[in-house]
Amino acid sequence: MPLRLQQILKNLLSNAFKFTEKGEVRLSVATVTQGWGIDDESLNRATQVIAFAVSDTGVGIELGKQKVIFEAFQQADGTTSRKYGGTGLGLSISREITRLLGGKITLVSQFGKGSIFTLYLPQSYQESKPEPVAEIAPFPPATQIPDLLEKSEISSPPPSSGYSSLLDDRDQIVAGDRTLLVIEDDNSFSQILVELGHNQGFKMLVATQGEIGLRLAHQYKPDAIILDIALPILDGWVVLDYLKHNLATRHIPVHIITITEADRHQGLRQGAASFWQKPISQEELNQVFARIHDLIKQEPRHLLLVASEVYQQQQFTELVSNQNVIITAINNGTEALNLLQTQPFDCLVVDLSLTDMDGISLIQHIREEAAKNSALEYLPIIAYANPDLSDRQKAILEQAYALVVLKEEFAMPHLFDKTTLMLHQPIEQLSAKQQQLLRQLQQQAPELRGKKVLIVDDDVRNVFALTSMLESFQLKVIYADSGASGIAMLQSTPDVDVVLMDIMMPEMDGYEAIQRIRQIESFQRLPIIALTAKAMQGDRQKCLEAGASDYIPKPVDIQQLLSLLRVWLRC
Repeated sequence: MPLRLQQILKNLLSNAFKFTEKGEVRLSVATVTQGWGIDDESLNRATQVIAFAVSDTGVGIELGKQKVIFEAFQQADGTTSRKYGGTGLGLSISREITRLLGGKITLVSQFGKGSIFTLYLPQSYQESKPEPVAEIAPFPPATQIPDLLEKSEISSPPPSSGYSSLLDDRDQIVAGDRTLLVIEDDNSFSQILVELGHNQGFKMLVATQGEIGLRLAHQYKPDAIILDIALPILDGWVVLDYLKHNLATRHIPVHIITITEADRHQGLRQGAASFWQKPISQEELNQVFARIHDLIKQEPRHLLLVASEVYQQQQFTELVSNQNVIITAINNGTEALNLLQTQPFDCLVVDLSLTDMDGISLIQHIREEAAKNSALEYLPIIAYANPDLSDRQKAILEQAYALVVLKEEFAMPHLFDKTTLMLHQPIEQLSAKQQQLLRQLQQQAPELRGKKVLIVDDDVRNVFALTSMLESFQLKVIYADSGASGIAMLQSTPDVDVVLMDIMMPEMDGYEAIQRIRQIESFQRLPIIALTAKAMQGDRQKCLEAGASDYIPKPVDIQQLLSLLRVWLRC
């Protein structure tokens, strides 16, 4: 109940601030005794009621529109050219949540003078639980993960549990051991990797599903991870994104071994340390383990910074430098090419605005040289670019699997973020100031900012929870309460970037709605993520067969959903 109360008050206050250009917005809280006089059965039964009044001196609402604004997609100014933005969902959802809590919202307003929204709630009301609600849940915190990995469950895993039937070393791991986690659903290949790992001095962990792999990564903090992409239930791309956007695991080098070479650029741009294609030879496996050993050596990282402007070199060095990073700063591409031929670097940062050569041409040349110099093959490259990059330039940088940071607001902190990611630096090795900056950046998802999401769900509570979460990351959210209205919304709103489709809906379920959307030519490549009530065996395959791009079970893991959005929107 406290969370829902906060959501309602946040919406009422947000509206008050939005519609009040001058004057004041005030929140008042008071208790009301029984017999307070508003016609509501639930409140009249309560012994004590609490009133939360949000008042403002804003534009006010005309009498004829005071009931309409509580309906979905309605605002007092309903014209397409209206001055104030928003979906018109907030008051509708707030009223529904209030009703579920046994309360009521009232409105007193005078056009041109302001409004008072009052939320009445019974103090001791017990919320009924006829069905699951609040369909968003965080990933289990590290303190709870051991409870999910009880030894009895691991020693005799149930069918399709995600725990490998192979014997690994999780019960024998002690402080100081080198550990390697294998997330792979092919037991035969996992057995080969376990034997190789043992020969190389590693204690081995094995998971056959992505979610179990994430839990093991959180609990054991392995020195390295070998990841397959074609995993059941939780796709390997989502696992990789999740690992690289969590401060506890982002530093762990992830080595992808999978079936298709076509995904190589995506994997390396997402932060993978290396990428290998199946079938893989013994010689290549030896190279995988050689790279694993190289990245876990306790040595300072060497970073090459190429920037023409001295102040940019100084600004970057002050932000990134610490006792575990040695920065070599130069001002031209020619010297960069010479240095890369003579000494190894762990990361390259290039300001594309160089004086002696085009920065993109420099990056292309480095990737071409990788055929002659194996040290350059997996060299992480971060391009610091002006916002006016052309589509052709973006395509070239993507082909060179370079991470791009645009010279916009907060560009330097994001450059620091990507640099620490590519250098595989544990947060504990950073200064207190650097740790604080990373934690602040962790609360953002700048890659998703401004993307438009259509939620199709008949339960307004789920819509409210999802909308609140997505809007906190500055995504734009629109909503439809049925499959048919979702299709209509898509046809009238062609700039939707992704659809979140609930499966269990009356009349037209999510499967049918997805199939109908895919029959429309312009939406055949639109990312559609299905929301299922439970993670049942075969759910993901059934959603994919209907035409969904991917699926996520309820209750929705916030970070997993963000990872899905980043993967499917190629952010």
